[in-house]
Amino acid sequence: MPTQPTPPSLLEYFADLPDPRIDRCKEHALIDMIAIAILATICGAEHFTEMETFGQAKHDWLKTFLELKNGIPSHDTFARVFARIKPAVFQERFARWVQAVRTATDDEVIGIDGKTARRSHNKGAGIGPLHLVSAWASRNRLVLGQIKVDEKSNEITAVPELLRLLDLKGCIVTVDALNTQKEIAGEIREQGADYVLALKGNHPTLHTEVEGIFEAVREDDNADDSISTLETVETNHGRTETRRCWSVAAPDWVTGFSEWRDLQSLILIESTREIKEQGTTELRYYLSSLPADAERAAKAVRQHWGVENSLHWVLDVAFHEDDSRVRIGHAPENLALVRKITHNLLQQEKTFKRGVKTKRFLAALDEDYLLKILHLKPSDS
Repeated sequence: MPTQPTPPSLLEYFADLPDPRIDRCKEHALIDMIAIAILATICGAEHFTEMETFGQAKHDWLKTFLELKNGIPSHDTFARVFARIKPAVFQERFARWVQAVRTATDDEVIGIDGKTARRSHNKGAGIGPLHLVSAWASRNRLVLGQIKVDEKSNEITAVPELLRLLDLKGCIVTVDALNTQKEIAGEIREQGADYVLALKGNHPTLHTEVEGIFEAVREDDNADDSISTLETVETNHGRTETRRCWSVAAPDWVTGFSEWRDLQSLILIESTREIKEQGTTELRYYLSSLPADAERAAKAVRQHWGVENSLHWVLDVAFHEDDSRVRIGHAPENLALVRKITHNLLQQEKTFKRGVKTKRFLAALDEDYLLKILHLKPSDS
């Protein structure tokens, strides 16, 4: 049986990251600092003091594959350097690494969504909390990229910029209703991907029209073959959830039809939850460049929630991102990327089949496992 190729070492992709310090201040190699930050974060560190503590405790071991010519950087040095690294350059190296470990698959759902690090604000300096938009690849279980939302702007302007950083060809990009914008639909198609866009009241006329179309479809028991449908039922812990999906060709008379680039279909998802004979029903509508196909549509809609459940929830629960008080310079954005690097590494490590929290605990106990996560060997120095 053929052996799987060894994934490339993450540190290779950050070796040429521009150092923001002047020469006389470079007591510690930048790549050493990045390596310690990532390794410490894997093991549970959440701020710069804990990175320094990790480095001091693991100095002799780290010395087997890092230079450490002047020992372990202080927490103040970590803070100053991460506050000055240019996020765009850091993100570019991150994207190169992700592209190397990602397996390209057609119809992979890429969920785009924003998240706020609530305690990263600095009221004294008049700086609001950090808000980032991230892209999550559902099948690969990887963060593909992140971009900061400018305080004087919003996600609608940030999402196209993020899309342009990604390789989306052959994928299905999903966004929430806030980002259901014609410009975003156009950018997704420009990148060679399809879109599934949530439709709510921020497009009131179109929403009313689509709602009316599906009212007619659901009432017509003799609907023609051009209407694609799918029904699934799941029962778990006393709860039964029935999901029905309808996908129909988008009529050319709906508002703005020609302005939604390559609009092909409209989608309705009806979710009914029953708990102890009490039921609730929710209807959600979508615009899509996909042909009318309920199975593909339902899969895309369902997998969109991976960006919330498999990324944002994990960042808050396992990494305590919402509690981070790092606020100086570019440090909040750069540490958010370190957390996403760590998250990706833990998702890609398949030999220990446990959750992120347990993998981090084992990494803190077992140096061999920690090196395996980072795809390093002591002799790699």
